[in-house]
Amino acid sequence: MGSARTSLIVLVSVGACAATAVMAREAVTPPGGAGSITDSPKEVIDQTWQIVFRDYLDINGKYTPEQWRQLRRDVLAKSYGTPKEAYEAIRGMLATLDDPYTRFLDPREFKEMQIDTSGELSGVGIQLSLDKDTKDLVVVAPIEGSPASRAGVLPKDVITAIDGKSTKGMTTEDAVKLIRGQAGTTVTLTLRRKGQSLDVPLVRDRIELHAVDHQINVTPDGVKVGYIRLKQFNANATKDMRVALRELEGQNVQGYVLDLRSNPGGLLGASVEIARQWLNEGTIVSTKTRNGITDVKKATGRALTDKPLVVMVNEGSASASEILSGALQDNNRAVLVGQKTFGKGLVQSVRGLSDGSGMTVTIAKYMTPKGRDIHKYGIDPDVQAKMTEQEAQRLQLQDLGTAKDSQYRVAESTLRKRLQMANSVGGTFNPGSANVPAALGASAGSRP
Repeated sequence: MGSARTSLIVLVSVGACAATAVMAREAVTPPGGAGSITDSPKEVIDQTWQIVFRDYLDINGKYTPEQWRQLRRDVLAKSYGTPKEAYEAIRGMLATLDDPYTRFLDPREFKEMQIDTSGELSGVGIQLSLDKDTKDLVVVAPIEGSPASRAGVLPKDVITAIDGKSTKGMTTEDAVKLIRGQAGTTVTLTLRRKGQSLDVPLVRDRIELHAVDHQINVTPDGVKVGYIRLKQFNANATKDMRVALRELEGQNVQGYVLDLRSNPGGLLGASVEIARQWLNEGTIVSTKTRNGITDVKKATGRALTDKPLVVMVNEGSASASEILSGALQDNNRAVLVGQKTFGKGLVQSVRGLSDGSGMTVTIAKYMTPKGRDIHKYGIDPDVQAKMTEQEAQRLQLQDLGTAKDSQYRVAESTLRKRLQMANSVGGTFNPGSANVPAALGASAGSRP
């Protein structure tokens, strides 16, 4: 088979919305003993097979090289008259892995993913995930300012129907096809929430994805708090965070609250670079492939601030959000406030195939600096602060990070305790100090 170019995109995110990373070219070549494949549909099948054979990290115990080789012989022994038939064969191969994050994208779906990376969408603004056990379509988080967010769609809502069509057996791609559409048109989602069924009509719109919002909040006793909300780890997130930090540092804030609530993730590189803006030293994250290769990312001594930091998380904080919050927690740089995070600790690459189709494939898992495996378990906050469903529905976007936001009130109170602790010892705040958790009293020791 002639070599075919594939593009590699490394991402850590949940749902159908992916984000672009550094692109690299790789030549796809057959494994030893494989004959030449010149039939175009079979060529794409073989490319997909080889990517899994070479790079896939088995997360369910369903993969062995021997079975995968036999599967290749079986699928290539058949004839495929159309690309569609070949695509079905590819999906059948990948289904044997029982990994919702390793999936095939036909040319139209792959183009839609590339549209997603542009930072602008036409739809209702939700990130979706397929529950591995129940096969339910689950909302990870609505995008801030989107039709879904304005209508009160919540993380963990289960989408049971789209315009009356049951989602049973649907993939996230199937759902995206039905949910997306021209701006101004309407789609109705049927949601299951705590045993109740809700019909939510949504008017599709153009959705711009801005990464960072920031502001200064002044407490009743005059403390200046820099509030930063990071909504996703896209290609602009690192730059946006740097701009926000420099502006807030220039206005002499005394500490920070970093809000990662309902942030579904994005670029692995962005999470590492943003961690470096907060951490002067220490490990940020390590990734392990199936061959046991560990890639360790560390701080580079170029933090933009060493002032006290509190990070807000919830059940919609996933992937890259968990990398960042785990790094800051394990290095005693920040205290986490809120609810347990989503629990998605896998790294995917997105590969473009020779006919314009593509695939995502799980290639690694990531670990926090202390070696914690986040996948399925999530990260427990140091200080629990739960927002009731009623409050979540009542809270407006402009209320986030204000006194109307009960979780923020806890985060601000926690930050003030850290500031008081630093002042009481009469020295400069040291984010690596063993005294930092003591500022929180007994609650700091609740984390395993």
